[in-house]
Amino acid sequence: MKSLLAVAAVAALSLPLVPAHAAPAPQTRTTSAATALRAPAYKQYVALGDSWSADVVFANSDGTPDDTYAPIDCAQSHHNYPKIIAATLGVPIKDATCGSATTDDFTAPQDLPAGGQNPPQFNRLTKQTDLVTVGIGGNDAGIAGAGMDCLNALPVANPLPDGTVPSLPDNPVPIIGSEPPLGGCKAKYTAGGHDRLSERIQESEPKLVAAFRAIHRISPKARILAIDYLSLVPDHGCYPTVPATDEDMAYIHAKFIELNAMVKQAAAEGGAEFVNTFTPTLGHDFCQLPTVRYGEIYGPSVNDPAVGVPAHPNAAGARAQAAVILKYLRNH
Repeated sequence: MKSLLAVAAVAALSLPLVPAHAAPAPQTRTTSAATALRAPAYKQYVALGDSWSADVVFANSDGTPDDTYAPIDCAQSHHNYPKIIAATLGVPIKDATCGSATTDDFTAPQDLPAGGQNPPQFNRLTKQTDLVTVGIGGNDAGIAGAGMDCLNALPVANPLPDGTVPSLPDNPVPIIGSEPPLGGCKAKYTAGGHDRLSERIQESEPKLVAAFRAIHRISPKARILAIDYLSLVPDHGCYPTVPATDEDMAYIHAKFIELNAMVKQAAAEGGAEFVNTFTPTLGHDFCQLPTVRYGEIYGPSVNDPAVGVPAHPNAAGARAQAAVILKYLRNH
């Protein structure tokens, strides 16, 4: 088991944030039969995306991660939002979602930390595919590393001059960042008067647009839903639950709002439908009580009992994501 500090540093694989007044978490693993009857009928559903769509876990009541659709080191939950949607709609699913994925992994194999390899996610698409969900963009923009740079072992800004503490060795899996956990992400990414993280977010937009257009070419019958990032990260620190300064958290919060706006714009340009999961999940961020929050900073969760990958949605978050997407399908 990693130290509390190292585990906390995972708080970067993806994030969003805000205040507290929002929809209650769905209480069952699947939505009602009535919901399924009202939803459109689909013949083949393919889920594409990164860790927030895989709803990654290390272990839960089902045991180890689901390796039905992807290698075990993709860390897919047995009850991620794609599987809940498929079960509710009664549609066959091919779930390609995988931790740490980028749009590059749509067309090329993804090497995984335990030695596995997820085939190109687009390999699951066929001409018969008529429903696709896509949750991607955060890793393309470097949000994982940026979020980890915000983590701070101290409840105050770094008291040491820049360069005093040496960088850590590169790690292929973003469990800890390349810098010691002493915060300062805002200063790092805005040094010199321009915001490098904002630039990376905008540079990622053409990649998402190209991905949506490619899905249309491979699966011309498909309805493509672009899923944004859940509202998990508050715009302030709350030691020890979220170990970061208010300034850094406000900064990374703003970047995730930009990230979701970029996903929405890319969807419009690429011919996908944008589904807003951020707004309906306000008030369930990492700072909330264990039975209220939709994600965990450190991993262990009571919602349902599990050891998840830190800084990711928990089981309640997966159900909330599924509920928002199913409601969208019913109403559009």
